[in-house]
Amino acid sequence: MTLAAVLLDMDGTLLDSEKVWEVALHDLAAHHGGTMTAAARTAMVGASMADSMDILHTDIGRPELDHEYSTDWLESRMVELFSAGVPWRPGAAELIAVLRAQGVPLALVTATRRHLVEVCLDTLGRENFDVVVCGDEVPETKPDPAPYLRAAELLGVDPGRCVAIEDSPTGVASAVAAGCAVLAVPCEVPLAGLGATVADSLVGVDLPFLRTLL
Repeated sequence: MTLAAVLLDMDGTLLDSEKVWEVALHDLAAHHGGTMTAAARTAMVGASMADSMDILHTDIGRPELDHEYSTDWLESRMVELFSAGVPWRPGAAELIAVLRAQGVPLALVTATRRHLVEVCLDTLGRENFDVVVCGDEVPETKPDPAPYLRAAELLGVDPGRCVAIEDSPTGVASAVAAGCAVLAVPCEVPLAGLGATVADSLVGVDLPFLRTLL
């Protein structure tokens, strides 16, 4: 089977941004007079913004807090942090360069909302992606298959001929449900037993290897 496209998650997969999110989430918890636990932070990895706010508000004992207010505060803080630059995950920039040089269509598929993604694209390079699908541009976000199905649709390819690269259980579940072959590269949480091929990092990952996953 021919590889039609590679579909890439952003936070924790291409960019080492989960740690930046953690800083902002701790700041948000403190803003509300609480302290975020490690268990709550782990539960948020790969979760939608709505679910993350549910987890945080419950964790700090303030379930009555307004989701929209917390989301706006958090994303404003993230813009500040992202604007300082976000480091790449090991091997990610090199993999993108290799795939672009060989003409492989690429999609960025993220649960993060568009206005934050636009800041990150200053690091990632807008020219590197044929399609960008953000969390506020699909009816359901990860773990629903909608984001990956939408990316394949925009590229005009069969999702079954795509490799998705993810770092979270929700992201892996989304890509598997969409019918993609999945390469899981753990960042903050383990990813064994989720129906994906697991690699320690993207270092050394190349086109021949990705083709073997189909």
